[in-house]
Amino acid sequence: MNKPTILIIDDEPQIRRLLEINFVSNGYLVRQAASGKEGLLLAANLIPDIIVLDLGLPDIKGHEVLKVLREWYTKPILILSVQSNENDIIDALDQGANDYLTKPFRVGELMARIRSASRNKTTDETTQILEAGNIEIDLVGRVVKFKGEVLKLTATEYSLLVMLVKNEGKVLTHQFLLKEIWGMSFQAETQYLRVFIAQLRKKIEENPNHPQLIITESGIGYRFQQST
Repeated sequence: MNKPTILIIDDEPQIRRLLEINFVSNGYLVRQAASGKEGLLLAANLIPDIIVLDLGLPDIKGHEVLKVLREWYTKPILILSVQSNENDIIDALDQGANDYLTKPFRVGELMARIRSASRNKTTDETTQILEAGNIEIDLVGRVVKFKGEVLKLTATEYSLLVMLVKNEGKVLTHQFLLKEIWGMSFQAETQYLRVFIAQLRKKIEENPNHPQLIITESGIGYRFQQST
């Protein structure tokens, strides 16, 4: 069985070494790039399974590298950066990053995010059934089952759940979800989103007050993950 490959694009040798040790010990092959240009070249040649990208690169801004990658690269990209400004995070996620961790980081959390991103499969137009843990969604019949039982969902709840499950492991920003579900004019109406997320949690979470499926990324958005 071929090992999945992770490409690290980061200008800090110590960080690259730390990441390599942990990724290799968890069964990944690792390649490294110390600049944006080198990273783009390696990505094109290798087509790795996952890219871990720093935003503070010496030659090209990380946001530009991300933008170029997303012109053709469809696999997970995880941002690992010292930049913790909310706008930087939102911009990166809206530009196509699957997740965002700030430095310093906990290795255990990083590996969990990598595993979550790896599970995320892009759904093509021919897919009729979505499955995520105890959730099964029939996209043709618009029927949702949880633990084998049919769930009664409103049209909006259904659309929101499908969007989250299709993007399992990826952080979806408030603005993205509001635009996709309600339309461009609702991008500032985060209260709409909070209400419907709360309703969904009551229907699919064992404990809606301590959600394990629909995870809040404070100030940013939401991420769907399968329960462990």
